[in-house]
Amino acid sequence: MKVTSSTTTAKPRLTTSAMIASIAAEGQPTRAAPFGHALIELARRRPEVVGMTADLGKYTDLHVFAKEFPDRYYQMGMAEQLLFGGASGLAAEGFMPFVTTYAVFASRRAYDFIHQTIAEEDRNVKIACALPGLTSGYGPSHQAAEDLALFRAMPNMTIIDPCDALEIEQVVPAMAEHHGPVYMRLLRGQVPLVLDEYDYKFELGKAKQLRGGDDVLIISSGLLTMRALEAAKKLEADRIGASVLHVPTIKPLDVETIVAACRRPGRAVVVAENHTIIGGLGEAVAAVLMRERVHPAFHTIGLPDEFLAAGALPTLHDRYGISTDAIVGSVKSWL
Repeated sequence: MKVTSSTTTAKPRLTTSAMIASIAAEGQPTRAAPFGHALIELARRRPEVVGMTADLGKYTDLHVFAKEFPDRYYQMGMAEQLLFGGASGLAAEGFMPFVTTYAVFASRRAYDFIHQTIAEEDRNVKIACALPGLTSGYGPSHQAAEDLALFRAMPNMTIIDPCDALEIEQVVPAMAEHHGPVYMRLLRGQVPLVLDEYDYKFELGKAKQLRGGDDVLIISSGLLTMRALEAAKKLEADRIGASVLHVPTIKPLDVETIVAACRRPGRAVVVAENHTIIGGLGEAVAAVLMRERVHPAFHTIGLPDEFLAAGALPTLHDRYGISTDAIVGSVKSWL
């Protein structure tokens, strides 16, 4: 049977894996695998750097490092406890392991190994974990909604939640300069480029004001800083001035900068995070303000204290209130 083609060309159907779905909007500038490429640049200067993963090199952007430095790349198989135990041993011998997996596997499956063999021993292990918060549509098994709460409670652990590709590129060498264990939430694949518009420079332990505004202060980290900046532009069109304070280092927290920003009278404070409202940035900021006796009108935007649904990321972000439009709506309702 002969098949003839139609004279009308249908538009190609756009599909993507829920596991590696991009958080970039259509047409938004991106950079490919910023973590992997930044690690290559670091390794060229630092011979002690090694890369390690548990069968997830491709999905944590460590595969580009493996291609460049095959003799410094360790694929440990689907055994996360072994992965972190091995990283601790290498660190004890003077190496600097950069270890990747999914955030759910580090924070839940291998927590005790990280706690006992890395944090307690203050080993120089750098942990970079993909699919933080609600960046996967695969449901609770792969959505690390509580990773910050778990690692915030771990002594000796520094925690970083970068916003975009530019910040990831700057964070990697900063992690190497800091001695001791570090946990970084990793955005992988085609990562949005946002902070280049703001002449941004990452400093470990420092919060940075990205834009000013008289009506509301949005304190945010990670993906939600990108959303906060988008929301601020939309709010500006409605004559609402929104200031955005980016807090990439969750632990140690930049208490001085946060408190100073929140002392400004007559301005509501909203903390926005891609994490459960339990135990993350919002509760950390609230505790700081309580201790410092600073009491602005205070609100939080974050994921609910429940197991999240599976589905397409834009739909889930709207459903759980962390999309740009959802943030705009929430801020307006509080002013």
